Amino acid sequence: MTNRILLIYNPMAGKGLFLPKLPDVIDVFTKAGFSVEVYPTQASGDAIKRIEAIEGEYNMIVPAGGDGTLDEVVTGLVRSGRTDIPIGYIPVGSTNDYASSLGISGNTMEAVGEIIAGKPCGVDVGILNEDHVFVYVAAFGAFTEVAYETDQGMKNTLGHVAYLLEASKRLGDIKSYMMRVTVDGRTFQQDYIYGMITNSTSVGGMKNLTGKPDDILLNDGLFEVTLVHRPRNVIEMQEIIGSLMIPSRESELVDTFRTDSIKLESMKEIPWTLDGEYGGTYTDVTITNRKKGVKIMLENRSTTIL
Repeated sequence: MTNRILLIYNPMAGKGLFLPKLPDVIDVFTKAGFSVEVYPTQASGDAIKRIEAIEGEYNMIVPAGGDGTLDEVVTGLVRSGRTDIPIGYIPVGSTNDYASSLGISGNTMEAVGEIIAGKPCGVDVGILNEDHVFVYVAAFGAFTEVAYETDQGMKNTLGHVAYLLEASKRLGDIKSYMMRVTVDGRTFQQDYIYGMITNSTSVGGMKNLTGKPDDILLNDGLFEVTLVHRPRNVIEMQEIIGSLMIPSRESELVDTFRTDSIKLESMKEIPWTLDGEYGGTYTDVTITNRKKGVKIMLENRSTTIL
């Protein structure tokens, strides 16, 4: 029986440079014994719908795009209960945080070779309020709007630098949210300007923000949580930035810990991003870790997921 692949690609990702490589990608998969069905996404959420509409058997789903495309494929598999199908990820986005965390090559043809030679490895996924799936980051607060409001052309041209340029325009208008946090049987309250629940060694193309890369495991059933207090002055803001950029530099203004579940409550509605895309607005959020919730094809098991 021929192995069947469903290749889902985002025509807009990575400056649109994947399309010219598509014939070569299909050729390599075909020579390796796979039958390839190709589906180009047409709009946001399209990959989720395609996965949920799957009929018949596929041996692998191959998303080619950025972290947002991967997020949609994972979401579709989780919602449809087809997490038995492994994912072969071809990263062609502007930042590719998760691919970097997994040690997947940013070179398209090398990534294809790694998929063919790889084995399915279980990795964690996050669930927000029971029905919203994310792969590596759920975030709220300062600058979270940047990821989905930054122009696509700017993203393609400048990559993660675009996020920083856009964020710099908002430094004088940082909102804060008084939040009640419940985690591991304890509850505390604080005024936060930013928070992220992560399963990655980098966010926005920047490493160290989630902790020391060597300490982060992507299949241990735990998230790395970072909650940033509202600074009272410029000195405290500098302290926060230093703590975020240098993981070994601790600060009482930044709460960091690991957990498999967290609940955050606020009097105000708060916009969230999931894997860099708009994820909805909520007053109450419960996030849980689904340990080894999906399988991704990896040639060399990265030390970050062992």
